[in-house]
Amino acid sequence: MSTTKLNRSLGLRLVVVIVIGNIIGSGVYKKVAPMTAELHSSGWVLICWILAGIISLFGALCNAEVAGLLADTGGEYVYYQKIYNKFFAFLFGWSLFAVIQTAAISALAYVFAESLNSVVHLPEVLSSWKDVSIGGVFYPFADLNVKLVAIILIIILTWINTKGIKTGAGFSMAILILVFASIFLIIAFGLTSHVAHISNIKMQTTNNTSVTFSAVFTAMLAAFWAYQGWASVGYVGGEIKDAKRNLPKGIVIGIFTIIALYLLVNTTYLSLLTIPQLEEVNSAGNKIAAIEAVRSFWGSNGVLFISVLIFVTTLGCCNATILSSCRTYFAMATEGLFFKKVAKLNDKQAPVNSLLYQCVWACILVLSGTFDQLTDMIIFAVFIYYGATTLGVFILRKKMPDAQRPYKVWGYPVVPAIVVIFCAVLVVNTVFSRPREAAIGAALMLTGVPMYFIFRKNKTVKI
Repeated sequence: MSTTKLNRSLGLRLVVVIVIGNIIGSGVYKKVAPMTAELHSSGWVLICWILAGIISLFGALCNAEVAGLLADTGGEYVYYQKIYNKFFAFLFGWSLFAVIQTAAISALAYVFAESLNSVVHLPEVLSSWKDVSIGGVFYPFADLNVKLVAIILIIILTWINTKGIKTGAGFSMAILILVFASIFLIIAFGLTSHVAHISNIKMQTTNNTSVTFSAVFTAMLAAFWAYQGWASVGYVGGEIKDAKRNLPKGIVIGIFTIIALYLLVNTTYLSLLTIPQLEEVNSAGNKIAAIEAVRSFWGSNGVLFISVLIFVTTLGCCNATILSSCRTYFAMATEGLFFKKVAKLNDKQAPVNSLLYQCVWACILVLSGTFDQLTDMIIFAVFIYYGATTLGVFILRKKMPDAQRPYKVWGYPVVPAIVVIFCAVLVVNTVFSRPREAAIGAALMLTGVPMYFIFRKNKTVKI
């Protein structure tokens, strides 16, 4: 039997699991290398991790006020209808589908497959076609063995999530327990290893040049991928018990946990590897910083351990992203602003067709590009909407001054203002520092403009 109503079955514990599960993925293992290549200073790398964490926390606090006031399935899609209008809300939801969440699923699945390949050495597939390109930008057949594994993973996790939200959330919890235990093992053994040198962490650059404002923002673009995903829990707001209290609490607890973990593990990497070593990891393209760090004190056994940990972590994050993201398209479809079939639930009350559509597009995106292409594209797009949500704190304070707010953002109006300004600067800086990724991201988002009028004109589109 299929229905169109979701159950409120998630308590605070599972809310925190979904928040952390949507965040901790590939970035904690990979992004220290491109940040180092941008800054040439280990001290500045840690500063950028701290700054990115603070901005993410400020954004989370602002999001928590809005979520506490307007909590429902669909997250920002629902919030924007109250803050702005239905068109802007649709453009956000379409952006999630076109680039933000589907590309996140693709990037996570890609790193999972890369890590698996480092352990079992996947056989090459159509290697003679690897230089075939679309406009010299997309190389769909490059690393096709890795991409096919990523696609298979997306399909399997999509199937798991058709079994209901508690099944998907429980799967994420089991993986998170394993991931946290393993990462703290790396921190403990890494920092106490004879090859670890805290003195490696210096503010001075290796090329004796000054660190520029643009370099800091570009490095933070990488760090923000590692923090990306905390707002996704809002997409399942209609399935959270006492959502107006548990949603803000879960977001704040999850972000504080992640900031502490990231500082510890990146201090470990920077203590084990020098700046030139990390720059070499980045230039190699097919290496992962965490693997090289663990190799330095555990050898080949450590490489196997960290490779397994990375594909387990990305498995968990990919699952959490698949679980939460499809709820927005379901909410849109119930209002006639997405393909009609997406509004259907199966007998487990899972949005089965929304999961299917998301799966197909994410698999196509896997073929479209590399990991870093996908992540830079995502961060450019998502910070436009982070800024819009934070601006909504000011708008709702004026529109709904007497409404009950289970949580009010700390430091108002300074904290929301900092987040809005920062989002604007980061988006502008990305246009100049990563023009190709910004252009692709903007183009995919803007396809939502004609789609909005198509859906409005015919609310029974059956595709």
